[in-house]
Amino acid sequence: MQEVDFLHYVVQNIVEHPESIEIEKKVDELGTLLTLQVHPDDMGIIIGKKGSTVNALRSIIRLQGMKLGQKITLKVLEHE
Repeated sequence: MQEVDFLHYVVQNIVEHPESIEIEKKVDELGTLLTLQVHPDDMGIIIGKKGSTVNALRSIIRLQGMKLGQKITLKVLEHE
């Protein structure tokens, strides 16, 4: 759960609607998948210019996974 708490902490500090953050964690034989959902107005912030913000988030999450001995992948979805 450490990686979920970390991701939530980072994301809540950069979005306009932190109350809309949802993070789902799924673990299988390939590793851990974190699915992040944010408010539609926050998608641009999360993705960033040319994907720079989401790529940085993925890199940080991947590094945290390496520290924990896991493969962690981040997927971002818009709330429906």
